[in-house]
Formats: sequence, C-alpha cells, structure tokens
Amino acid sequence: MDRIRGSWSRLKFFWLAVVFLWIKSYILYKFGFRIETTSALQEVILFINPLSSVIILLGISLFMNAKWRDVFVVLFSLFGTLILYFNLLYSRFFADFLTLPVLFQTSNAKDLSSSITELMHVYDILLFVDILVLAFLVTKRTFKVQPYLRFERSTILALAVALFFVNLTIAQAERPQLLTRSFDRELLVKNIGMFNYHVYDAYIQSKSKAQRVFADSTEITTIKNYTRLNYKKPDEELFSIAEGKNVIVISLESLQSFVINNDLYGEEITPFLNELINDSYYFDNFYHQTAQGKTSDSEFLVSNSMYGRDSGAVFFTHSGNEFRGLPEILDENGYYTSVMHANNKSFWNRDVMYEALGYEHFYDLMYYDVHEENSIGWGLKDFDFFEQSIELLKTQPEPYYTKLITLTNHFPFELGEEDKYIDEFDSNSGTLNRYFPTVRYMDAAVEHFFTRLKEEGLYENSIFILYGDHYGISENHNRAMSMYLEKDEITPFDTIELQKVPLYIHIPGHKNNEIKHTVSGQIDIKPTILHLLGIHTRQEIQFGSDLFAPSRESIVVRRDGAFITDDVVFTKGDCYSKQTREITDIEKCEPYFSRAENDLYYSDKLLYGDLLRFID
Repeated sequence: MDRIRGSWSRLKFFWLAVVFLWIKSYILYKFGFRIETTSALQEVILFINPLSSVIILLGISLFMNAKWRDVFVVLFSLFGTLILYFNLLYSRFFADFLTLPVLFQTSNAKDLSSSITELMHVYDILLFVDILVLAFLVTKRTFKVQPYLRFERSTILALAVALFFVNLTIAQAERPQLLTRSFDRELLVKNIGMFNYHVYDAYIQSKSKAQRVFADSTEITTIKNYTRLNYKKPDEELFSIAEGKNVIVISLESLQSFVINNDLYGEEITPFLNELINDSYYFDNFYHQTAQGKTSDSEFLVSNSMYGRDSGAVFFTHSGNEFRGLPEILDENGYYTSVMHANNKSFWNRDVMYEALGYEHFYDLMYYDVHEENSIGWGLKDFDFFEQSIELLKTQPEPYYTKLITLTNHFPFELGEEDKYIDEFDSNSGTLNRYFPTVRYMDAAVEHFFTRLKEEGLYENSIFILYGDHYGISENHNRAMSMYLEKDEITPFDTIELQKVPLYIHIPGHKNNEIKHTVSGQIDIKPTILHLLGIHTRQEIQFGSDLFAPSRESIVVRRDGAFITDDVVFTKGDCYSKQTREITDIEKCEPYFSRAENDLYYSDKLLYGDLLRFID
C-alpha cells in the first residue's frame, strides 16, 4: 500500500495532465468534430480511444530529468492540444482530418490567412485552459518533484500498450478490416483516436513512398489491359465535331449544382448559367471527385483521367512523376496549351506540376494587374480576371487549349457591397449566407467574359468546357443547408447529392444541345475533349470514358470509395436507393464494388509506382 501511495505522489501531476488531454479529446470528438455514434459500443470506443496515445505522448516526459519532467509534461500537453486544434480548424472547412502530405504543403500557407482567420473562434481559447492550469501548478511547484522508479515507467508504458490493443480489438470487432480503410479518416479517428490515427497516417505515407522504389515495368501491362477493357467508342456524329477549334476550359471555383436553376428570395442565383443550359450540353448528374487536394485534385482528374490521392495533393507529392496529361497530348496534335490563373505560381505547386503535365505556358499573378481596388478575398476579382485574360488570349497562337481558374467564389466568400447582385441568405451559417452573393457575382463575370469574347471575335472558333471544381459548402453547414433546401435534415444520401457540380460543354453554332443525365465525374472530361477534337484515345491509359459514348456505363466513383449509379448510391458503408432515397439491401450495390475498388486500386498503382515512366 505504501508503494502505491508513493507512486501516486510521484505521478499525480502526470495523471492530472493525462486526464485533461483525454477528456479534452473526447469533448472535441463530440462537439468540435461532431463524430456521431450509433451504438453504445461505438460510444465506449470513442471515449477510451484517446487514452492509450495520451499516456504514451505524455509518458515521454517520464524519461526526462526530474527537475524538468513536469515542464515537459506541460509542453507535450501543449503539443497534443495543438494537434487537436489544427485538425479542428481544418475540419471546420474541409470536414476532414489533416494528413502528413497536407502538413507539407507549406507554399500554400501564406495564401490561407483570411480563410484561417474565418475558421478561428473566440471560444477556442478554452482548449488551452488546462495548459494554463498545468503551467501554473509547475510555476508554484504545487506537486513535489520526486524521481520516478524504473518499474513505474515500464508499468505505465505497458498499460498504454495494453489499452491500445484492447481498443483496437474492440474496434476491429465492431468494424472488421478497419486498418484497410485508410481513405476513411473519420472512421479511423472514431475507432483508434486522433493521435493514433496520425501515427498510422505516417506509416501509410511512408509505405506509399516505397511503392515507387519497388515498382517494375510489368505492372503497367495489367493496368493497360484493365483500362482498355473499359474503353468506350466515341459517338460517331460528335467525334471531331470541334476539330481545329480553340478549347477554353473554365474551372468555376466552389460551384455546386444546387444553385443552378434555383433562387434565393425570388432572385435567380445563376441567371447566365441557367440560360447557357439551353445552348449547351449540360450534365445534371456530374460529380466532383476531389479529396484533400481540392482544386488541384480537379485539375489532376481533368488532365489525366486518373484519381488523385486519398490524402494530400498529387500536385505536391508526385510532381516529379511521368504523366500523360491532356496538355501534352494536345501539344502533340498542334495545340498551344496554357493556364490563366491570377494567383502565386507556387500555390498548389502549380509551376512545377504544370510543366509535368505538359503545359507550354502558365499566366500566373505576374501577368495580371492586381491592386486593392480590383481585389477581394483570395485576389483578383473574376470580372477583372476575365477582362485581362482576353488580352492574353489574343496573343496566343491558334488553335489553343487554355484553362482559366476563377477565384472570387472561394471560401470565406468575401465580397464588397458594390459587387453584391443578390442578398445574403439568412441562417446560422455565415459561410452559406455569403456563398450566394459570390456565386451570383461569378455568374455575372462569366457572362461578361462571353460577351467580351464575342466582341473580340474569339467566340465562334472556340468550344467551352465549364465545370465546378469542388464543393463550397461542407457538411459542417448541414443545418443551414437543410434550411435553404427546406428539408428536415441532410442525410448521407443528400450529402452525396450535394457533391454534384455543373458541367457545360458549349459549342457555338451547334444545334442538337440537350441535358444529359448520365452519371459522370471529372475523370471523364479528358477523353470527352479529345474525342470532340478528333483525337483517338484507344491507346491511352485513362479511368474515365467519353461522356457522349453510346455504350458508356453510367457510374462515378469517388475518392473515398463511394459510388453513384443510375439506381443506387453507396456511401459510408450503406447502400441507398435513388428512387426512395433510403437505405436498401446492400446486394443492390454489390455488382459495382469490384469496379469501384479496381478503379481506385489501379489508379493508385499507376500513381504511387510512377508506372508511366515505363512507357515509351
């Protein structure tokens, strides 16, 4: 008994810190990350999973000099709190958790200041109250400093390891094959805890790096055979319909389909884009397929007809790979290829990645006249961006393929009063409220761009592809979104439906326009453009298919393993009927499991192994 009392006397400061960080983690799970549980067992797992990693993290202090031991307890507590807080900030916008590749995207940090400020709340300071209490106790030396005994260190670490394996065993029983689902980060955090998740993520990232080292040329043959098996012949009437024309691609920042043909307080949100549907092929079941790379992911998908990473951004992690990008293929067929984007060239590592994709020129921030009067939020307003881009387009040799990337409709959706053509929404979400005016502004800017192209004689000899790059409103704003959509709640089925983004293919003078209902995604844009220009893709390695191909399969696979067909939606382990919008028998989704798994598996093999380097 005396031994136990002595041990407690020596360790009570340590255990106080453990309890603080443990309970703080659980509270954040529930009220910060809003992790939901559906059973008592899941709640138990969520409650206990921080404990083992907290003990190990703070347990490092046990090996420090007795004089500084408690100081290190405070420092490690602060370190753990910062991990939680940085994840909280990231989750407030992306509804996701940080990964190692995201942390190394340091060239983006300087451009994120306004977004980060928007995500920080005054009450966040409460997360650090326990740190202040611990620091105060150390300063006052309320706890007497005593050297630890060797058995105490080993006992504590053994306890932590035992707790981890108990946690993992229960979690695996509740969710079999848990550690094979690295793409489902919420599921991992829910079951093994935030700190253990980050250790596991580091292991996964190091494993993916090793894949390139051990890759060999024989693997590319299997992938070639797989993608060619899924190749779909183009529509004979539309193949080469735009041969020799300029191609202007517009990436519409954060534009989701729920605003198209919709209104706010009786005012159209996107009047020009609504009207453009009548003169275009419009795809109303088109989904973004991005993950943590957001806009850069959409660029990668469009250029390569491959999937991005499930964590981080290919633009950062694999810019040294060999690619067979859309710009490179068009360059081989006589096109001048360029990107116009009034942002720092290093953002998303674009200056390096664009060269890898085969672009001939990047018109970055240095090519635009940007000043306080024509800027808001992330930079140059869309009206000014399009106006100045007209002059750049006029200098290019024809035919050209040019992608323009807008900025104004970017989180946190800031806009001056003089540019608001529609009122804000009235809800508990300032983000959703501000979203509508910035979308309306972007719509007017695109209309202005089309008008100016016609005035400058650049319109008739061009085709236009306009697409939304990724969502603008995350799941964190579901309450406000349900108010706007007049729904009781946003279900997982609704969340998938909200991942629809607009896609327009506008060919001036073309008469047979229609709304296409095929289920599709950004991965399908590359083969579609090439076929419209009369360029065959039978020999290309691509995971998408021509949107106009008569025999194309109506399916889209998302980076997290979810998929959508004409009849079902599979997400978060459940199968939904599109007809009833309710959960249905899993058997109805089973015919598509192999397609979804194989697409992601072979695309990852291609990317992580850098297998395109083996093709001449």
